[in-house]
Amino acid sequence: MGQTVRFRLDEAACAELTALRSRLSGHGIATPTEPPSVIAAAAGAIPQAAQEALAAEVRLLALPSIWLETLGTVAGRPDELVLAAVVDAELLAVHGAVHDALAGRVRSPLAAYLPGTWLPHCVLASERPAEAFALLHPVPTVRARVVAVDAG
Repeated sequence: MGQTVRFRLDEAACAELTALRSRLSGHGIATPTEPPSVIAAAAGAIPQAAQEALAAEVRLLALPSIWLETLGTVAGRPDELVLAAVVDAELLAVHGAVHDALAGRVRSPLAAYLPGTWLPHCVLASERPAEAFALLHPVPTVRARVVAVDAG
């Protein structure tokens, strides 16, 4: 995928999401190894100048909370089970600001993360999504505060 911009989530939300992943891994389903997060942007390369512009923009923003509550899959990645977010104006505004800061500064942006096509989500399983869905459904809503925006 190259480099990403991730919304880092608060500790309590990460613990809830990690517990969901642990339920799946306990049944032999592969799960991501990195801490739970929501990818806001992705590109072949996010140069240092773009990262600096993003950091300057983020300092001006009030970071939102994300309500993760819908189990499903994402187009183009049928082997993953994700917990998708309820999309609201505040979340879209911050996502738009991230992309405004990166516009014209990154190489090969991935279309799935651009405004208008982005589905905010956290990956729970990286294989056997139907089985993972059956193990987790119904899933509790996870309220995640965005505590930082990390690029790289």
